[in-house]
Amino acid sequence: MRSNWFLSGCSHIFAFLRKEIRPRVGSVPERAEMSSEWIDVTITLENGMVHWEGDPEVKIFRHFELGVNDIPCNLTKIEMSAHTATHMDAMCHFVKDGIGMDEMPLEATIGTCRVIAMDVEDQIMPADLEGLHLQRGERIIFKTRNTTASWEMAPTFDKNFVSISEAAGQILADAGVMTVGVDYLSIGGWDKDGVEVHQVMLGAGIWVIEGLWLKDIEPGNYEMICLPLKIKGADGAPCRALLRPL
Repeated sequence: MRSNWFLSGCSHIFAFLRKEIRPRVGSVPERAEMSSEWIDVTITLENGMVHWEGDPEVKIFRHFELGVNDIPCNLTKIEMSAHTATHMDAMCHFVKDGIGMDEMPLEATIGTCRVIAMDVEDQIMPADLEGLHLQRGERIIFKTRNTTASWEMAPTFDKNFVSISEAAGQILADAGVMTVGVDYLSIGGWDKDGVEVHQVMLGAGIWVIEGLWLKDIEPGNYEMICLPLKIKGADGAPCRALLRPL
């Protein structure tokens, strides 16, 4: 059983929450509350969910449960890789002495972005980027068959997802693109230049969002808000990502 000081502290917290937080009616909405136009493109974290093969299994469970042994609250424990579900990569993920997630400038993931459909079966190649007129400082999201095909294989990890080739990553880097988002767990393929494309893109200072859910997103221009957890020195972090059509 927890100590009296903990129980007293919880009582004060619960009293504050009852005053400050308005209860919701019904289930969690599919779209963000700030506006009916905002679309949540985040994969929900859950126990046992699909993850990069070889990474730690995702374990989300109640460490303390309300009502058990007089415990007055629920407390969830989370064990997983920082690169689970919808998440971001920091430079230090693949770049020696690169900066961590806590040093990401907010403008990297807040502002306008362009969602581009890629009708490819294997990798995004340089030829697929022709005619896109990539701009310095631009935020780009690639929508591929991963959104349905790969995620719907869960909890099985799809090793044949669409990825970005090293050569295409170099074009994005040379163009000065600021942020790139993809709709599965990595910009790099399972057994195709996964390390190399990370080194190229992160080495060029591109912020990477991985694991987006783009089923309800059409190609076009959007306003984006994507905020990763601010973890000091972390090579990655889970994030919540929202898009709103412009």
